[in-house]
Amino acid sequence: MTGRFKKTLIRPNCSIKQALKQMDAMGEKTLIVVDDRKRVVGTITDGDIRRWILNGKSLNESLVNAMNRRPLTLKEGFAKEDAKNLMLQRQVECLPVVDGTKKVISCLWWTDLFESNPKNFKSLKLPVVIMAGGEGVRLHPFTKVLPKPLMPIGDKPIIEIIIDRFFGYGCEDFYLSLNYKSNMIKAYFSDFEHKYKINYILENKPLGTAGSLHLLKNRIKKTFFVSNCDILIEADYADILRFHKKRKNKITLVSSMKNFTIPYGVCEIENGGVLRDIREKPEYDFLVNTGMYILDAAVLNDIPKNRFYNITDLIGDYIEKKEKIGVYPVSEKSWLDMGQFEALQEMLKKFKA
Repeated sequence: MTGRFKKTLIRPNCSIKQALKQMDAMGEKTLIVVDDRKRVVGTITDGDIRRWILNGKSLNESLVNAMNRRPLTLKEGFAKEDAKNLMLQRQVECLPVVDGTKKVISCLWWTDLFESNPKNFKSLKLPVVIMAGGEGVRLHPFTKVLPKPLMPIGDKPIIEIIIDRFFGYGCEDFYLSLNYKSNMIKAYFSDFEHKYKINYILENKPLGTAGSLHLLKNRIKKTFFVSNCDILIEADYADILRFHKKRKNKITLVSSMKNFTIPYGVCEIENGGVLRDIREKPEYDFLVNTGMYILDAAVLNDIPKNRFYNITDLIGDYIEKKEKIGVYPVSEKSWLDMGQFEALQEMLKKFKA
């Protein structure tokens, strides 16, 4: 039994939150739910948990309420071609292998049979706008010398890693919104050959995280991605786009689960100071904005000209107008942020820089 396989198993008495934490810890998207005799009773995927969150349900509930109770399995001694066909037809990334008693004995992953590309890979061919004009004051004094988009993460600057990730999904048209140390960023991309097209949007003054989008009016005429230049999202970008289109959102915001634990006993009072209860180390879950979005092209008509305007201002204006803003949740470790020193250190560890 391999270490990876062992870490894929989870018991049905665990909560959905525990399942999410286990997925995050092992970097997997599917867990196999087994009983005390290791017989498969279900599977739970990141998609199952995402749908659970979007339905407004609690992560503290038992995972059996969210799992697939009729999972696909392979029988011991399965034919490789049959497994390939099953994965392709049913679009699953992990299949448990069971013996004659339905006891799970191993798992077969997509990467065991196919060389590359996620199962849902589709060339998106959408424009990508990267907001790279900020001064990066939280990373002073480093960003006094080097603009944040060129901060190295391993052997590449963060902005090139972001571009590579979108390029992997077939996005070839990039717009970089620049202001602070813009010439250094332009010089970097002029110094080597790349397979994608770089367009520059130059701000004469800081315009916030959405103000410069006005300069793209009549230039971008289809749905497009927007990303901050200090974050990486490890998720299926094609699935985020499907979510955006299916829900007919004006804007889709990618959010990340964040769990906070108060490391104390919290007093709950009533009637002017009478103790009702003490909650020991309570946990709270939030969906936080990661800094990645999908926008319809029509949004560009609503960006004010030459005015400091953050994308959160735009979202607030749309909420007032009852426009539809969607939220696509990803797990905590699917979001890498280097906006502050501590977060930068975490990202460097991730890339083993």
